[in-house]
Amino acid sequence: MTSQEIDTRLKQMIVDRLFLKVSPQALESESSLIDDYGVDSVCLLELVVGLEDEFGIQIEDGDFNVRNFESVAALRAFVQQRLPT
Repeated sequence: MTSQEIDTRLKQMIVDRLFLKVSPQALESESSLIDDYGVDSVCLLELVVGLEDEFGIQIEDGDFNVRNFESVAALRAFVQQRLPT
């Protein structure tokens, strides 16, 4: 799966799960999800579930780090590390 494919799926998942009032294409990959899009701690938990569902990865409590959820780009890197090669 390419970085672009991951980005596209992440953006769609974020907008759908968090009910953001922007189109997936409008999400900037480098923008802060927390500062620019109002993602809070409850939303972060929803994103964990979304990542597990969308990409079939397991996220353990020890894997959770807010820095991995700062932006679409950070989420992409996090997902790429966990996808089977």
